[in-house]
Amino acid sequence: MYDLLLRQGRLLQRDGTIATVDIVVRQGTIVAIEPQIVEPATLALDLQGQLVSPPFVESHIHLDSALTVGDPRWNQSGTLFEGIEIWRDRKQNLSLEDGKARAIETLKQQAMLGVLFVRSHADVSETSLTALQALLDVREAVKDWMTLQVVAFPQDGIYGGAQNDSLIEKAMEMGADAVGGIPHYELTREDGVKSVHRIFELAQKYDRLIDIHCDEIDDDQSRFLEVVAAEAMRTGMGSRVTASHTTAFGSYNNAYAFKLLSFLRRTELNFIANPLINITLQGRTDTYPKRRGVTRVKELWQQGTNVSFGHDCIQDPWYSLGTGNMLDVASMGLHVCQMTGTAEIDACYDMVTWNGAKTLNVSDRYGVEVGKPANLIVLDAHDRYDAIRRRATVRYVISQGKLLAKTDPPKTDWHGA
Repeated sequence: MYDLLLRQGRLLQRDGTIATVDIVVRQGTIVAIEPQIVEPATLALDLQGQLVSPPFVESHIHLDSALTVGDPRWNQSGTLFEGIEIWRDRKQNLSLEDGKARAIETLKQQAMLGVLFVRSHADVSETSLTALQALLDVREAVKDWMTLQVVAFPQDGIYGGAQNDSLIEKAMEMGADAVGGIPHYELTREDGVKSVHRIFELAQKYDRLIDIHCDEIDDDQSRFLEVVAAEAMRTGMGSRVTASHTTAFGSYNNAYAFKLLSFLRRTELNFIANPLINITLQGRTDTYPKRRGVTRVKELWQQGTNVSFGHDCIQDPWYSLGTGNMLDVASMGLHVCQMTGTAEIDACYDMVTWNGAKTLNVSDRYGVEVGKPANLIVLDAHDRYDAIRRRATVRYVISQGKLLAKTDPPKTDWHGA
């Protein structure tokens, strides 16, 4: 007898094709996908033609600051830099218990909305490294139902404090999955370049991934992406390196931007845009016309570069809203990046699923395929377009072969005019 049988679901494939199939799971692994399977199972779910998809991937979030909005105060200007100042005050009172409780609450909220892979940044600018330890503990606590990666993120810069360089190396020793950075927030451009070199040095020394907050600013002279690209080419680490935000890319003049795009084609770099937060934080000092403040998602996608979307923030000093729903993120990305062609809409869905898995370097265990772990979601939708347009309800969340969450779609009764 099988552990789980999903009957007559419309399985979405990586190439966009959809086929109605039965899916069976044994001991957490997908063992068969066929047009019809008659063998019994401990749990059988009749999907009635609903869309089966690999789970959503949250490529970029800060769980250490999640659910702290208004504490100790609200970000009245709505700017990135006021948010950093508020968080600097808030993290002085951060405890291990507080950090873990908020992170787990956020992850549960995301899981119920179909997210089963998450990459979170943890601030490592404080000598206690409380935020990092909290997320490392959470990574262990949720491993039976969520894959969590933790990035050591020096919020105040690697060279912004006397101990920050040693702290980020200590974070590697403690077991962080990736090295982070914020070169545009270092004290000088020289420090920013130096920080990029240091990040690659640490990643090679400890065999870790890289995810850098890169050029998250409206300044068209902030050009650390070229430094990251050059290091990626020289080291051959491109596929293990992610450039997050890169919002200044949207402000570069086209002559420079097109030259940079040609370099990027040679790197295999991953890019993460965070449409909800980028459209909110950027362009704050503009009058009119106002910049959109999002990197060149469409152009990167058109040339075959791997681009994924993230939330970045959920109810914290930088973004007071957010529910964890990746369909909200995909929808905002679709609008802001003007990706309204049919292939472009489908690509925005891919940016919160398959592309995110590639960014996290977990493609080998991601996808609804025989032999892979049974991590999947069932949406009350017909296809990718329908899922994004209606923010379709995630009916079932299957994690490691077990039913993790079930949600009934809202029902409206029409009583006439």
